[in-house]
Amino acid sequence: MAHRSGRHGWVMAIATLALCWCTGTAGAQGAGADRTLKIATIERQPFAMAEGGDYSGFSIELWQALARELGVRTEFVLATSFSDMLRQVQAGEVDAAIANISITSAREAVMDFSQPIFDAGLQVLVREGAGTNGVVAALFNLQILGWLATALAVLLAAATLMWLFERRMQPYFEYPYREGLWRSFWWALNVVVNGGFEERIPRSWPGRLFAVCLVIASLFLVSIFVAKITATLTVGQLRSNIQGYTDLYSKRVGTTSGSTSAAFLKSKSIRFKDFPDTASMFEALDGGALDAVVHDAPILAYYAATEGKGRARTVGTIFRPEKYGIALPQGSAMLEPINRNLLRLRENGTYGELIERWFGGTDQ
Repeated sequence: MAHRSGRHGWVMAIATLALCWCTGTAGAQGAGADRTLKIATIERQPFAMAEGGDYSGFSIELWQALARELGVRTEFVLATSFSDMLRQVQAGEVDAAIANISITSAREAVMDFSQPIFDAGLQVLVREGAGTNGVVAALFNLQILGWLATALAVLLAAATLMWLFERRMQPYFEYPYREGLWRSFWWALNVVVNGGFEERIPRSWPGRLFAVCLVIASLFLVSIFVAKITATLTVGQLRSNIQGYTDLYSKRVGTTSGSTSAAFLKSKSIRFKDFPDTASMFEALDGGALDAVVHDAPILAYYAATEGKGRARTVGTIFRPEKYGIALPQGSAMLEPINRNLLRLRENGTYGELIERWFGGTDQ
């Protein structure tokens, strides 16, 4: 009897432990379903866009599909910069980050990454028309106009002096200032261009002395003027001839700070100006402050097809292939569930539908 009672006690103990384990597991699953994850992102069209508290874009919709599979809610956190977004992940201030985040060895050393969610690379963007009318644009820039204005001012000053010296000495200059200035201007222009005054030789001593000085000065003025225009046209033509990143040396290049494109340009010793976001970078290119920008190819292509349509175009082929991933703090328990459900989204066609919607069916 005692033996039977002891065996019954063991059975009850095992049953109790099993019940506790099942209850705990169900509770954990329920807590996971009610959990809200903080996901950092940054505006990078067409991957992540924020407007009025609403988020959209390929990366955003991909995460929302993942969240449904994971059974969690999402609170998006808009970072002030790309480096700030990665810092939040590294510090564990957010559960993950998603945008156009390239997977690199340096980043993998301080955080974890999901399997790749998008294949990309770097490309070059230039203003529309660069390489076709660059010389014409260079001819009519502010520097050339400034030199033309300076030359006109010098000729007008020379004409005024000659009119003052010669207006009482010979009939050609003997007119009121307005009409006499015009005649004197043509005389001065002829002296500067031809380097002499075979006709209408000055008769006054001040006029003769000034004419000799003007002839000597014209040898230097014309040479300097032609050299400046030639140099400006040459620079303008070189700046317009961009077909890839190897043409960016000595160009005005821009990219975003803390990006893989910035690291690439540094590795190639290409000087560049960094910008806090893509909006200011595109604005600088559109305003003529930059000759080209280097950035993620899909972002450049999207800009050229939307806001920059007719004003900007991509050139050359995609270089330095990259893969985007979801960034997580090191040792995150979410890594395996995210990877597993990313595979499920590929298998059930959800991933393909998102690619079709945002990129027109680009193979990934």
